[in-house]
Amino acid sequence: MVSQEELDNASWRKSSRSDNSGACVSVAALGPYCAVRDSRDASGPVIIFSKAALRTFFRRIEQGNFD
Repeated sequence: MVSQEELDNASWRKSSRSDNSGACVSVAALGPYCAVRDSRDASGPVIIFSKAALRTFFRRIEQGNFD
């Protein structure tokens, strides 16, 4: 899986879709995984996805499956 050291040293990117409403996420690529966190809470919880699972999740959002 992903170690705390990897998370501490990760290169985080804020979503280009983030806005001033406070709905912001940051993503970091970590080998075969991606970490996702709230951009406003850098020391808060992190969710780890496989890259394939995250791509599927984003595709389903774009398709409106969660509207």
